[in-house]
Amino acid sequence: MTADTSVPSTALLTGADRDGSNYTARHLLVLEGLEAVRKRPGMYIGSTDSRGLMHCLWEIIDNSVDEALGGYCDHIDVVLHDDGSVEVRDNGRGIPVDVEPKTGLSGVEVVMTKLHAGGKFGGGSYAASGGLHGVGASVVNALSARLDVEVDRGGNTHAISFRRGVPGSFSDVGPDATFETGGLRKTKRIPRTRTGTRVRYWADRQIFLKDAKLSLENLHQRARQTAFLVPGLTIVVRDEVGLGEGGSKGEESFRFDGGISEFCEYLAADKPVCDVLRFSGQGSFKETVPVLDEHGQMTPTEVTRELGVDVALRWGTGYDVTLKSFVNIIATPKGGTHVAGFEQAVAKTMNEVLRAKKLLRVAEDDIVKDDALEGLTAVVTVRLAEPQFEGQTKEILGTSAARRIVTNVVSKELKDFLTTTKRDAAAQARVVMEKAVAAARTRIAARQHKDAQRRKTALESSSLPAKLADCRSDDVERSELFIVEGDSALGTAKLARNSEFQALLPIRGKILNVQKSSVTDMLKNAECGAIIQVIGAGSGRTFDIDAARYGKIIMMTDADVDGSHIRTLLLTLFHRYMRPMVEAGRVFAAVPPLHRVELVQPKKGQDKYVYTYSDRELREKLQEFQSKGVRYKDSIQRYKGLGEMDADQLAETTMDPRHRTLRRINLSDLDSAEQVFDLLMGNDVAPRKEFISSSAATLDRSRIDA
Repeated sequence: MTADTSVPSTALLTGADRDGSNYTARHLLVLEGLEAVRKRPGMYIGSTDSRGLMHCLWEIIDNSVDEALGGYCDHIDVVLHDDGSVEVRDNGRGIPVDVEPKTGLSGVEVVMTKLHAGGKFGGGSYAASGGLHGVGASVVNALSARLDVEVDRGGNTHAISFRRGVPGSFSDVGPDATFETGGLRKTKRIPRTRTGTRVRYWADRQIFLKDAKLSLENLHQRARQTAFLVPGLTIVVRDEVGLGEGGSKGEESFRFDGGISEFCEYLAADKPVCDVLRFSGQGSFKETVPVLDEHGQMTPTEVTRELGVDVALRWGTGYDVTLKSFVNIIATPKGGTHVAGFEQAVAKTMNEVLRAKKLLRVAEDDIVKDDALEGLTAVVTVRLAEPQFEGQTKEILGTSAARRIVTNVVSKELKDFLTTTKRDAAAQARVVMEKAVAAARTRIAARQHKDAQRRKTALESSSLPAKLADCRSDDVERSELFIVEGDSALGTAKLARNSEFQALLPIRGKILNVQKSSVTDMLKNAECGAIIQVIGAGSGRTFDIDAARYGKIIMMTDADVDGSHIRTLLLTLFHRYMRPMVEAGRVFAAVPPLHRVELVQPKKGQDKYVYTYSDRELREKLQEFQSKGVRYKDSIQRYKGLGEMDADQLAETTMDPRHRTLRRINLSDLDSAEQVFDLLMGNDVAPRKEFISSSAATLDRSRIDA
């Protein structure tokens, strides 16, 4: 029997290991060349599943498409071989085969083995390209068990193979054939006019998941999309594996000479309300980029870039938006600055023209982006050298200047269309604008219905008073709650208010004096409880001003002593239990008029009725009329209460925001205000009696409503 000598792994560490002093530079691992790609493939192709496998194929196809963009290639073949390999052929210029002086390697080896190397830098070879990081071909090479390249150039066919990034040649077809290291070699003579590149690779199953496979449907979709974006380019996809429906093999060819206009028609699923519009233009911008100088060093240099914009769009009878965006024919499914500029231009320009043509009423809000884009099918493409993307997968454009340039181009072209005087085009433009306005009104109506249902539910599910005449809007910044004295005034106020944003809550007589009542008594009081429930923000320490349902609370009481008393009682309630509303300046007192003077034969521009708010103001106004020779009727009306006013008079003088006067209730000195409330409304009677007695001599008796 032997003793157990096993120990925990931590016990095997020496003291130096535990404190980290043995962690030195020799522990650091430097990944050179393509090792980094094989170690972290997801960083370069997104994932190692089917999506990553498709991304590798697109990298090779896009290199051929870049030749087509430059006008050097008009035919691309994509072959899915039955041995699991994929081949891409083009009739472009061919990858350079001469020796690159810095590395001493052929151009093919540089492109296929060096990260961030290729013809996409510096702008000498491509004015615009889909590949911009110079890692596409080398990444595919690194992630392939075998990759073969053949280049037709200079009257010869040049060939080289790679095994997981190492250059050489294979003795037979397939990744398992015998491999020998070596360089680029000439294989046969060809006519000097024949040029092109052929790349065939076998994806490395050590890297990709076992169930990762190519999607023929996605490949067809991408080929079709590219053929639309590059008019005159033919792309042939041949399936020798049997990825089609039911395991069928076959070949499909894609070529579209109509460009993105034809693409827009293809994408649109609904009936058109206008023809396909084509907007194009360009702009320039400056950016600072590192440039290789004559000494071989990178120097920050300000360069001027040209950005071309080409947009095809058309509105249809449907409601869905189909928007495809591309940068140098590379799809940007998550948008970017070019899409943001396009959407901004459409919404802004549409609003400008709608206002100019008065298709939007003055009281209506501007339409929003979703209204302007409803039923739109659009293809937005931009072309520029060295665009800034977010990541190698190139799903989002980050070049900030693209937003400004696209906005300028689309705004100008769209405004020309919407304001055209040509009969047919003008009729189409009007239909497009009316569709946007209808979308906005439908959206607002749906929101109002939803808000109405929400408010109705709130009223039904709580004990809110039945007498509350609520408003339709739930915009807190705009809504107003009028606390009205008496049911008689309520009837007139209902006719005078704007029910869109003005709510009414009547109270009966004088509410409880909460300054000398307990919290329990206050909550039991029907009027106090109703006010707190309607405002909906709680009371006391739990009061949450952000939960308040109205932006303004307006106390509308009669212009007499009783009205002043009721207003004081209401202010006492707000001061003690809803003080944040007062501190925020959201509590007001309405100022209804006291008199109405009717003028006899008023002059042009002079109101027929003149309202005054005190006896003193009335006397001064009458003296002014007499001195100016203005005649008025002797039967001057004096309002004893709000209920005596007609609805139009109440609206004009007290409720209409355009004409009314409101007195904001402030708490500039909180301590002083608290003392006054306690003196006038508190439990202690003696100080209040003394105040009344001492102040009696200063009272203006004319102010007493006797």
